[in-house]
Amino acid sequence: MAMTAKDLLVGGAMPEFCLPIGGQTGQWCSTQARGKPLLVLFICNHCPYVIHISKRLGELTTQWQQQGVQVVGINSNDAVTYPDDASEKMPAEARRAGYSFPYLFDGEQSVAKAFNAVCTPDLFLFDAAGALFYHGQFDASRPKNDLPVTGEDLAAAVAAVLAGAEPPAKVLPSVGCSIKWRPGNEPEDWV
Repeated sequence: MAMTAKDLLVGGAMPEFCLPIGGQTGQWCSTQARGKPLLVLFICNHCPYVIHISKRLGELTTQWQQQGVQVVGINSNDAVTYPDDASEKMPAEARRAGYSFPYLFDGEQSVAKAFNAVCTPDLFLFDAAGALFYHGQFDASRPKNDLPVTGEDLAAAVAAVLAGAEPPAKVLPSVGCSIKWRPGNEPEDWV
């Protein structure tokens, strides 16, 4: 089922978090990005919307990391109901897509709730002070709409945050598959 991201206020503070790196030892904490822009991508292994953009997402995020943007992907899907999204399968997906960023597993789904994330992909760009700068779509391309995958909306926001410019005035929300919540763990406003 396609979902549209919930609106969050530009300028709001980033929730702090620490999560394990999917399928690996170690963890990554948001404090590691202090003083740098941070792009938080709620993605997963199986969603057709994420698969549709994954190669271009991998290319662009590698470029942005070289320009000083911290990037993390977070998989918050229920891996029991959706075994393709299991933590141990995440490294293979990261290699396939060309992700050079830490791909984290939110097994308790608490980070997705803290961000008010609802879909995959759901994209959040924070400035170097940790304030929300952009929460919107990657681009207008969707599976089956025949538009090229460019990443132009997110790329414009990243360029603006790196230049110290104002956040984009017009933002279209992310659209994708709903986050697959564990039974009984759905956000309160969903019940």
